[in-house]
Amino acid sequence: MITIEKLNEFGADTKEGLGRCYGNEALYLRLVGMIPAEANFEKLSQALNAGDLDAAFEAAHALKGVLGNLSLTPMYETCSELTELLRARTDTDCTSLLNTLTEQRERLRALCAA
Repeated sequence: MITIEKLNEFGADTKEGLGRCYGNEALYLRLVGMIPAEANFEKLSQALNAGDLDAAFEAAHALKGVLGNLSLTPMYETCSELTELLRARTDTDCTSLLNTLTEQRERLRALCAA
């Protein structure tokens, strides 16, 4: 089960995230627990694999918003970097950033399940 302490160890800014949920810890933890199943992770991966930069940008941008609102800082920072590369249509291999984001997602999934 996810806890504030585990999220702090993960690198989340739980004080800020809780503030966005008006201090409602149960709501915050429930919302964080939904992140690993967020459909935009798959959309992002599929779009990048297909070379569809527009769809990849849309998925990354949506993820960036959700991750930022919950103050999941490590994931937010990775997603922000990826979003800006896609926004600029930079001819860059995004595989490393996508892999990092996927690893962070799996780490969060494990924290939620433990």
